[in-house]
Amino acid sequence: MVRVTNSTTPCADVVLPCLDEAAALPWVLARIPDGWRAIVVDNGSTDGSATIARAHGATVVHEPRRGFGAACHTGLLAAEADIVCFCDCDASLDPGLLAAFVRTVAAGDADLVLGRRRPQERGAWPVHARLGNLALTRMLRRRAGLTLGDLGPLRAARREPLLALGLTDRRSGYPLQMVVRAADAGWRIEEREVPYRPRTGKSKVTGTWRGTWHAVRDMRAVLRQPPEARALATGARAAR
Repeated sequence: MVRVTNSTTPCADVVLPCLDEAAALPWVLARIPDGWRAIVVDNGSTDGSATIARAHGATVVHEPRRGFGAACHTGLLAAEADIVCFCDCDASLDPGLLAAFVRTVAAGDADLVLGRRRPQERGAWPVHARLGNLALTRMLRRRAGLTLGDLGPLRAARREPLLALGLTDRRSGYPLQMVVRAADAGWRIEEREVPYRPRTGKSKVTGTWRGTWHAVRDMRAVLRQPPEARALATGARAAR
């Protein structure tokens, strides 16, 4: 039986990688669609993030290995819903926007829906982070033939096909590896514009040139990996 949040939107699990996001969590969790499960993956927080997440109704799982990809994948493994979403936990993106993504995936109109970030205020997206993102999207076009404007963290896809992609990156390259392997598997990938707000607190990745460089380095390593077998597409096709 498929649970729904309303007459048109199936329920989903939302993976929220978290490292010291106590100030942002109440805003983020208040915007999770009714009936959905928020999975906050505590990646070693020292500010009480896990306690705050539980107090606001989230499921909390712990991933002691530091790394954005490690937290995301632990959340994916903890998910149970047919459709799984990902969202940053810093209040820069509204998880309520994922309802439209989920409807698209559930209808079979796309296998992976990505949010293309559009800054709403000055300073929401630092110049060095934008430049790094631009370089990576150009490399992605050459590597996989995908014309995307962003590699943003807001996304939705079916859980079993995601697991079948065999994602191995546990650092900043995880979001890109998901897109690359999905493209190699023949998935239909759709991109939608989403408003992007200044994050609450300091970024652990794109807040500095050094953090951005490490993220770009991780993602370039992903782009150098050989293409995955297109047989991975069977997972996405079987789920539709």
